[in-house]
Amino acid sequence: MTATEQSVELARAAARAASDKLAQNVTAIDVSERLAITDIFFIASAATERQVNSIADGIEDELHKFDLRPVRREGRSSGRWVLLDYADIVFHIQHEEDRVFYALERLYGDCPVVDLQLAASDPSAKAVDADVETEESAHED
Repeated sequence: MTATEQSVELARAAARAASDKLAQNVTAIDVSERLAITDIFFIASAATERQVNSIADGIEDELHKFDLRPVRREGRSSGRWVLLDYADIVFHIQHEEDRVFYALERLYGDCPVVDLQLAASDPSAKAVDADVETEESAHED
């Protein structure tokens, strides 16, 4: 069994919203084979507690457009690790230090990664592409 198409599409919408809030290292893991309680673990990180909360707000706002609300929300007060449980998708928005320490990707390393299709819509990816193009044209001269 794999994550449902609806879960994947919601994860992609949330990834765009997180990216708009400058989330770092956005990834989603299809845990449906290992866990009966959810399809996808979504993980994103940020450098500050304020940004962690901002990313969580962005995801909630985006999923509210689909008339969805989390069944459980934890960690807002500390801003180090916000967990948003939407049943089919569990969102983990972590401070970058906590993400390294807890290493959820390593725990679920045998699970497939969901293609969030962020490359075209990720503002940071566009900035990197522009830098590469600038460097390449400088070398051509």
